[in-house]
Amino acid sequence: MKTTVKNVSLFFIVACLIAGTGLIQSWNTALFILNMGLISAIMALGVNLQWGFAGLFNVGIMGFVALGGLASVLISMPPTNDAWAAGGLHVLLGLVLGAATVTAAIFVQARIKAGRKKTLSTICILVGGFFLFRYVFDGGVNAVEAIDAASTGYLGGLNFGGENYKEWGFMTIISWPVGGMFAAGVAWLIGKTALGLRSDYLAIATLGISEIIIAVMKNEDWLARGVKNVIGLPRPVPYEIDLQESAIFLERAASIGVDPVTASSIVVKLAYAGLFTVVLVVILVLAQMALASPWGRMMRAIRDNENAAEAMGKNVTARHLQIFILGSAICGVAGAMMTTLDSQLTPGSYQPLRFTFLIWVMVIVGGSGNNFGSVLGGFLIFFLWVQVEPMGAFLMHGITAGMAEDNGLRIHLLESVAHMRLLTMGLILILVLRFAPKGLIPEK
Repeated sequence: MKTTVKNVSLFFIVACLIAGTGLIQSWNTALFILNMGLISAIMALGVNLQWGFAGLFNVGIMGFVALGGLASVLISMPPTNDAWAAGGLHVLLGLVLGAATVTAAIFVQARIKAGRKKTLSTICILVGGFFLFRYVFDGGVNAVEAIDAASTGYLGGLNFGGENYKEWGFMTIISWPVGGMFAAGVAWLIGKTALGLRSDYLAIATLGISEIIIAVMKNEDWLARGVKNVIGLPRPVPYEIDLQESAIFLERAASIGVDPVTASSIVVKLAYAGLFTVVLVVILVLAQMALASPWGRMMRAIRDNENAAEAMGKNVTARHLQIFILGSAICGVAGAMMTTLDSQLTPGSYQPLRFTFLIWVMVIVGGSGNNFGSVLGGFLIFFLWVQVEPMGAFLMHGITAGMAEDNGLRIHLLESVAHMRLLTMGLILILVLRFAPKGLIPEK
């Protein structure tokens, strides 16, 4: 009973912090923290599934989140018809040729006996296939990227709403599970090659592959405009301008004394919060059911002692691959949700500090191996991530209030406010590891 009261109290404290932000600062800021907290909690659940259940040290979270964002663009944006006519088929044919080249090389390696014939055949297939792939693919890419590069320059997506594509908001919701599928597919490829590595080597491999994913997204303009960014993604919730043009909405906003611009922004953020809450609850319930099932007990047994589990007949490698795919898929779903919330895809914004390190801090602080702990960590750490800088500025202004305007120490302290986030995250992590090494809500 004491444990339950303690856990509920922790969630209540975090809820009070978010509500206090609304009362002291603004409700728009509070709802932004709430929405990003919901998305962060989902990411933390995905990482907890991999680390807390199976002990897999994945530091490539950023790549899976980015794949979710890419899915949001490819599903919810309209196709660029001129680009498809100019070079779309060449791009697709080039990708097919590239896949066929790799498949043929694998077939030769598997079917031909070792020797000069096998080596020469493999080299010929790879070299010939590479040049053929580049010839077809590059021509198509150049044609696609030349089509109105200032506003499109890419193939677009699968939203066939035409000029009214923004009214097809349901396509954005469809992109969320598709983002999970994208991340799961890449996780399968990574898992088949890297899960046999020791934990530290696995971490290096996943980090490197996530950087490759981001590099591809930044440089392949035909895919999602690269660093030019895709903006104006359709929304599954109303647009603020539509609410502000509604007589009923204006009347209700006036009745409670809130200006229409603020009221419309709050309503939109609340609508997002409702959708994100549904997704979080579904994933949390499924994660809890998995944790309490024989499968969950088997995964924890593998985590605690792989040799003993293998001796009992468990296929450790297959189970590691399974949970690696599941955890990555959840991160992909969260990535698609975040891109939907932002209404844009900006590959340059995906940084390991924000989308890997911070998620790990959430899992560790909340409680590795405990799903509710990961959710708590998601909300708490993102709240601090947003609020530490303004709180640091307030603190530094208070400390330096009696100093002269041109005082060197005062200037240095005020300029250091921008680094308060990193200092605070590191300090929190050290304190938790020292005084609560199992997290605020530890695994039972």
